[in-house]
Amino acid sequence: MRGTARVGARVVVPLGRRFTTGYIVNLYDTLQADTNLSEAGVKDVARVLDADPLVTPEVLQITHWVSEYYAAPWGEVIKAALPPGISASIEQFLKITPQGRTKLEALSAKRSSGNLARALRLIAEAGEIKLADLTAELGKAQASRAVRELQRVGLIDTDQRAGRLFAKHKQQRIVRLSRLYEEVGGAIDTRKTTEAQHRILETLSQGATMPVKELLTAANVGISAVNTLQKRGVVEISLKTIRRDPLASAVLPPLQEYELTEAQANALGEIEQPLRRGDYAAFLLHGVTGSGKTEVYMRAMRICLKRGRAALMLVPEIVLTPVFSRRLRAYFGDQVAIFHSSLSKGERFDEWKRVKNGAAQIVIGTRSAVFAPISRLGLVIVDEEHESTYRQSDSPVYHGRDTAIVRAQKESAVVILGSATPSLESFHNANTGKYRCLRLPTRIANRPMAKARMIDMREVFDRLKKPRVFSADLLEAIDDTHRRKEQAIILLNRRGYSSFVLCRSCGETIQCPNCDVTLTYHRSERVILCHYCNHRETAPDRCPSCKGEYIYYIGEGTEQIEAMLTKLFPALRIGRIDRDSASRRGHFEKVLLEFSEGNIDMLVGTQMLAKGHDFPNVTLVGVVSVDAGLALPDFRAAERTFQLITQVAGRAGRGDRAGQVMVQTCHPGHYALRHACAQDYDGFYQEEIRHRQNHAYPPFVALASLLVHGTDQSRVRSDAVGLRKELDLANNDRTCRILGPAPAPLTRLKGEHRMQLLVKSRSRRQLRQVVDRALATAANRGLNLRGVNLEIDPVSLM
Repeated sequence: MRGTARVGARVVVPLGRRFTTGYIVNLYDTLQADTNLSEAGVKDVARVLDADPLVTPEVLQITHWVSEYYAAPWGEVIKAALPPGISASIEQFLKITPQGRTKLEALSAKRSSGNLARALRLIAEAGEIKLADLTAELGKAQASRAVRELQRVGLIDTDQRAGRLFAKHKQQRIVRLSRLYEEVGGAIDTRKTTEAQHRILETLSQGATMPVKELLTAANVGISAVNTLQKRGVVEISLKTIRRDPLASAVLPPLQEYELTEAQANALGEIEQPLRRGDYAAFLLHGVTGSGKTEVYMRAMRICLKRGRAALMLVPEIVLTPVFSRRLRAYFGDQVAIFHSSLSKGERFDEWKRVKNGAAQIVIGTRSAVFAPISRLGLVIVDEEHESTYRQSDSPVYHGRDTAIVRAQKESAVVILGSATPSLESFHNANTGKYRCLRLPTRIANRPMAKARMIDMREVFDRLKKPRVFSADLLEAIDDTHRRKEQAIILLNRRGYSSFVLCRSCGETIQCPNCDVTLTYHRSERVILCHYCNHRETAPDRCPSCKGEYIYYIGEGTEQIEAMLTKLFPALRIGRIDRDSASRRGHFEKVLLEFSEGNIDMLVGTQMLAKGHDFPNVTLVGVVSVDAGLALPDFRAAERTFQLITQVAGRAGRGDRAGQVMVQTCHPGHYALRHACAQDYDGFYQEEIRHRQNHAYPPFVALASLLVHGTDQSRVRSDAVGLRKELDLANNDRTCRILGPAPAPLTRLKGEHRMQLLVKSRSRRQLRQVVDRALATAANRGLNLRGVNLEIDPVSLM
């Protein structure tokens, strides 16, 4: 295989008694000196799967960094970097040998009926059989034993091959007049030509090459007429690879050339210098909402492409890709490729292939797009860089923003982090000189920021003596907005209809059987649902505990807010945007398009509404409540609430009309809300950074979270205590501060109990040394590391 095995190619390798896919990450002529392996102990690769390696050197480099930094398995990171469906499962095929046939004849003469004879007979009858099919006939244990024994004595051979691919090129049958027919000027025996065949010839006579399906429709004929002409050599049918374009039916916005403001021009000028030199540079583009950050991004992309290099743009949510991708497609044409999980496997494969082949020079996508196989990367843009959705929470764990910065650094590219509310870590890095801060302090055309005010819901309760979802002020503002034929956005960061179900007879709430949370009621489906493990039950008519009839649905979600507003304002056309509605393919884009065209008067939704949308006719933003977010046991709770309010407030007043923002809260004195309503990022930063420093949280320390989990509560507790002891022993010079073990805020999730430990240190290197040493020692003492989740730089401690 020396001639075909190349770095980045997939290979089939034996792993225990099975075969699986591996990736070549390096090639050596001899074993390395620092290994304790013997050459006899190294197994042979069974097969090379790729003549052209799938994993490019750039992707191999960045996945290795992710693996090292986040303590994630390198193979899992590489697999996550490839489009889903491209890595086929490895299937084992069994074939009888000549000795096996001789043995089978002898066994048949003796009328043997044991498992070995039966297995050999099944293999011989099939000619070649999959191990999975043999297992279905004999059972897993019997098939495994039979195959081992038959292979040991040379009665069967085994071969490992890639199974069916779930993603591959899409091909279409196309038809044209044959060259022979064209050479004789269309002279054929018309007596042998039917009317249907004449229509085919007339349709194709204009020199057209047509898909067979389109020809059948255009000529109003059946496939048999086409097949007959093909047999007579009149037409030729061939296969053509076609591209599955995610934007094939998209309506592109009109191209507009904007004159840059002075602040935009200055920012672009700073970015252009390292772009032209081909040097690494990191910029924090801190611009208020509506200041024109997107235009700076696009001008920077244009400069990058003129220099012969490619650009990558990350956005925090799938729902934002249609907005940006349409604009980029209108601007740059087919050079734009889209990467996100809502595309079909075929669409993702085609886009990935276009990038790898160099046909697409601009990639836009969510966090996984950071692994796009781009060569000659010159510019990386991370829009709304503060968003927690850039963090991958499932294995392999990584942060898309930080990975993008490192990739830009390794490939000598410029990186732009854009936000109206930068994360404290990014703003701290800008203040300490690690990034260059570029400011866009005002909106385009000097439009004023929306005026924001808080509505104290405690006073509303005192006045009415009962809780209300909407204050009179907010309802009046909605009515006034509608009368002026303007639009409104109403935010509640909680989906579903009601937060939980309560029995008024016995006080029982219906809990998720797998998690320590209540089930949320979704009226549209008549189910109660867990938002963590997706457990669902039919909404009850009676209490499952006491069989009482008095079932109450407590708390509001976006579904209920939509229903209440529809009842209060029947003339309003209301749309809803949340994870439930966005999961239906095409629904999100349809609602946003109708809202932008004025066919919807009000949008109700979760934080998905707060990011990146530009609706000039929106003049009112109402925030129903943010108090739950402030109360979360997480050191970032105040930062996230400030960002959410500031971002959603930025949706108002982006056109020629002034906007207003109303925030309903029971905590009007909280500094996060005060600064958000004042649109004062610097004031919030100064107050929040002081709290972080006083309590030793990032950006002043490196942080690691170790989550011990399992189905046995006592085992989880003892493992967590044992891990704490190992951490203390590894921390003999006391360079780290260790907290816990303590029950995690969500003590049980997806059927597993959870205990949490936190490790803090001012030295990232020493933190990793302590954690790695402790985990290695704990594993040697019998701790199963599969029950420990290590997270470096966690963005949430929930």
